[in-house]
Amino acid sequence: MAFENLEVWFVTGAQLLYGGDVVVAVDAHSNEIVKGLNDSGNLPVKVVYKGTVNSSAEVTATLKAANNEEKCIGVITWMHTFSPAKMWIHGLQELRKPLLHFCTQYNKEILWDSIDMDFMNLNQSAHGDREFGHIIARMRKNRKIVVGHWQDAEAQKKIATWMRVSAAWADAQDMLIIRFGDQMNNVAVTDGDKVDAEMRLGYHVDYYPIADLVAVQNEVTDQDIANLVAVYEKEYDLAENCKEGGKDRSQVIEAARAEIALRRFLQKKEAKAFTTNFDDLEGIDQLPGLASQRLMAEGYGFGAEGDWKTAALYRTMWYMGQGLPKGCSFLEDYTLHFDGENSAILQAHMLEVCPLIAEHKPKLEVHPLGIGGKNDPARLVFTSKEGEGVAATIVDMGNRFRMIVNKVDCIKSKELPKLPVASALWIPQPNFEVGAAAWIMAGGTHHSSFSYDLTLEYLEDYAEIAGIEMIVIDNHTTLSEFKKELRMNEVYYMLNKALC
Repeated sequence: MAFENLEVWFVTGAQLLYGGDVVVAVDAHSNEIVKGLNDSGNLPVKVVYKGTVNSSAEVTATLKAANNEEKCIGVITWMHTFSPAKMWIHGLQELRKPLLHFCTQYNKEILWDSIDMDFMNLNQSAHGDREFGHIIARMRKNRKIVVGHWQDAEAQKKIATWMRVSAAWADAQDMLIIRFGDQMNNVAVTDGDKVDAEMRLGYHVDYYPIADLVAVQNEVTDQDIANLVAVYEKEYDLAENCKEGGKDRSQVIEAARAEIALRRFLQKKEAKAFTTNFDDLEGIDQLPGLASQRLMAEGYGFGAEGDWKTAALYRTMWYMGQGLPKGCSFLEDYTLHFDGENSAILQAHMLEVCPLIAEHKPKLEVHPLGIGGKNDPARLVFTSKEGEGVAATIVDMGNRFRMIVNKVDCIKSKELPKLPVASALWIPQPNFEVGAAAWIMAGGTHHSSFSYDLTLEYLEDYAEIAGIEMIVIDNHTTLSEFKKELRMNEVYYMLNKALC
């Protein structure tokens, strides 16, 4: 039900050249296609038919209306007949919502025995789609193209992916990211141009002193805390020192106090993401690791050490994946494991890893933390599921934002008896040496947003909508070709900036 209040508009292109009867038939076919898409059960967002457009004025009015309808997260176009593309120019210039060009046809197969000129005049998608595709290419307008019959599950699956991405894009356009403290001193990769990010990606970053959170924390009642601790006891296995009467029970209570305050603060500000900084915790009992873990599971974006770009990307990837089964998390390259073909990277953080990726029921524990200078923090301890996933980051390259995506294979991790944190162990594709080298070569962060559920297609669609560079590292990557891609991209973006 995550997307129940959203809709995607379906607009059919035609013209009046073939007479009114053809327009009536086109309209009937379009209604049947939209009903079939909605009834398929494969699409997460409702498709709404907005009619057949036969002139420049109709195109422009429809696409302007799409811009102004909050529920509309994108537009699907289909050229049933030959739709002269010049009539789409002004409307496409106005359109600010994601666009999907659906190259389909009402009938699935050629009607060999009965096909005639009347049929051909009515069913010209093969013709119209190329005309429409030309004008979008000529206008350099970003879009997704899906080719396939409207009844085919594979075509519907591609539309569903684009719908989820478009919903996440809409969500990002009013995303407020709360930043408690700045980024860590002299750290480059977690910083970046917040003005350009808001112009390009939609989200806004605001600084708040930790004292503002402390003021909310001071209003939390004992009953509030007791209610939340009861939730902890229901959802997690508690270590002996965390149970009622345990020596660290007070730290669980303080963790609950921080979580309640942080959630209330974010709700009051209508924020969707936040960052923390362990150098800026004045008035907080402990680093709010447990709070960050649980808030990520609810969909709040999180970035450690002031990393607002990863906080935003996590929120976006979580939003895309709502209702999908395997989960996502903020992660950090923690330490390396050199073991030949099994060489891998341990992913973790001091505390903040989302329990959505846990293989088994997490355990709530309290242990010392040798950084930050605060009391021993509570945290959820677990290891991740096994399986393939994607790790992504967005970095500021000065003249553009670059999304770097690495397909990774999460493998079984050994126990970490003296490192009580949540963790994942993965081998980057195509292998440890090439994957790690390519990530570094592209300027990737030590933080990433990770998902088991999303595929490259989701992130490709996102980069297309945002108009940002995307670099992929997977089983097809070689370092020599990867270098060439980076260099060619550099030339492209430098020339593009010069021409603009």
